[in-house]
Amino acid sequence: MRTSDFDYYLPPHLIAQTPVEPRDSSRLLVIYRDTGHMEHRRFYELGDHLREGDVLVFNDSRVIPARLYGRREGTGGRVEFLLLLRLKPGVWRAVGKPGRRLKPGSRSRIEGDSGSELWIEVLEATEDGVRTVRLSSEEGIERVGQIPLPPYIHTLLDDPERYQTVYARVLGSVAAPTAGLHFTTGLLETLKAKGVQQVYVTLHVGLDTFRPVREEDPVEHRLHGEYFELDKDAAAQINAARREGRRVIAVGTTSVRLLEQASLYAEGKGSSELLPVSGWAELYILPRHRFRLVDAMITNFHLPRTTLLMLVSAFAGRELVLDAYREAIAREYRFYSFGDGMVIL
Repeated sequence: MRTSDFDYYLPPHLIAQTPVEPRDSSRLLVIYRDTGHMEHRRFYELGDHLREGDVLVFNDSRVIPARLYGRREGTGGRVEFLLLLRLKPGVWRAVGKPGRRLKPGSRSRIEGDSGSELWIEVLEATEDGVRTVRLSSEEGIERVGQIPLPPYIHTLLDDPERYQTVYARVLGSVAAPTAGLHFTTGLLETLKAKGVQQVYVTLHVGLDTFRPVREEDPVEHRLHGEYFELDKDAAAQINAARREGRRVIAVGTTSVRLLEQASLYAEGKGSSELLPVSGWAELYILPRHRFRLVDAMITNFHLPRTTLLMLVSAFAGRELVLDAYREAIAREYRFYSFGDGMVIL
């Protein structure tokens, strides 16, 4: 297995720059793993492929306004920080510009439009350019920060809420769990009326997840952990579904990663069922991974040479996934965060 095995060419005009309205009018590629058959539908038709008793597992993490602009103390030079990961209250992992100026001990003032402010102090700097920083106030992030859109999106977003899922609740992600962006409150109600159960878990998405794999052997790639929480109620609902033979369908690769990480935790505790757990999801899912919990998956189209594409390939098979990508490109599906979706059954 090589990283180049997960490469493909995408015409640039297929990278979605803006979201469609309404959310659930995006296209939906339906893939059947057992036969390789594919169907072209709309996302609002998702219920046609679900049945009563299915459990949809959603990641309810909310994107924080993690991009911060300000000036360095003393010189007044412009700085930019992007928060990546909360290590503990007030202390974050971040990247910043200009990197050569952001040395340990340096302080910067971040101002918001309403006159609010916070201070950032650099505590540590690593060789790969990542900083450990301390914020004077985490509450101030919402007042002074901006939502960090992915670098391949060049169009300004009129409504920042459009980069949040309609069920986003727990602040902590620096990128949206994008498979969930297709759901509307109306679609959720329709699925509920059909008897499709909805369970919410939390995994805070870090930008590292989307980073291309540089090593030719993907095993050598380092994947940073992401904080997750699976509470007692969610675990009980998923366990009941498994006991009764009902399908567990993960909405997004983040939900897949959380469920599989939680399953490994339970196995380590000698339990055949999920246990409530919180901690760091460090599981790196590659082909030949044995899926323990996930029966089907809803996801978007991912960048080439990424761990996300490898995860989807582990679930559905690399050849089938790449065939589906070729089919989607031929039919001019929209790709990446604001693009179309697929359901893998």
